Amino acid sequence: MSRLLIIEDEVAIADLEKDYLELSGFTVEIETDGTVGLKRALSEDFDMFILDLMLPGMDGFEICREIREEKNTPILMVSAKKDDIDKIRGLGLGADDYITKPFSPSELVARVKAHLARYERLIGSNMQENDIVEIRGIRIDKTARRVWINGEEKQFTTKEFDLLTFLAENPNHVFTKEELFREIWDMESIGDIATVTVHIKKIREKIELNTNKPQYIETIWGVGYRFKM
Repeated sequence: MSRLLIIEDEVAIADLEKDYLELSGFTVEIETDGTVGLKRALSEDFDMFILDLMLPGMDGFEICREIREEKNTPILMVSAKKDDIDKIRGLGLGADDYITKPFSPSELVARVKAHLARYERLIGSNMQENDIVEIRGIRIDKTARRVWINGEEKQFTTKEFDLLTFLAENPNHVFTKEELFREIWDMESIGDIATVTVHIKKIREKIELNTNKPQYIETIWGVGYRFKM
């Protein structure tokens, strides 16, 4: 799981960024002072830095310069300054990207994911990366057959895991119970398709905050089930 450090003195903005990134499966920590943030950036292992420009203690430009002298870790600069000169200066100091306030949290998440993916490709070893599916706080490691819900690992049986993974990999598609039974249990009409309902119920108990108002696996009455994006 990628570990991110946000260096941002506006607490409300930092907390909003943290919430959205954690929902996407990242581990996020915040520092509001530039000097303290730089110290942690240089002494600890993070996978990415999200760096404001205007900070107490030390500004973002200086932090970026010092990080880049020692590490190639991706840096995303965040600032209310929209002048091209600031963007050019930030990128010139080694930042990988520059985003201006206000911005949508979903754009931030998308940029973070893109830069992390690019960085992993650049430093990738000969080891095969695990096959990961991530949707709105659910992280499914298909290779290791493990599941995390908002950062907390949950235990799933073999068929529960297979069913959840299949639905998550085919979001917004409505499947009938018969289709799910054939796909997961590899049978045509042999067996009891009621087992699908039972497994959906067990999965919801593990992934939903309120099973009466599911946010992930939606029942389409008279038809079947759909995994909502």
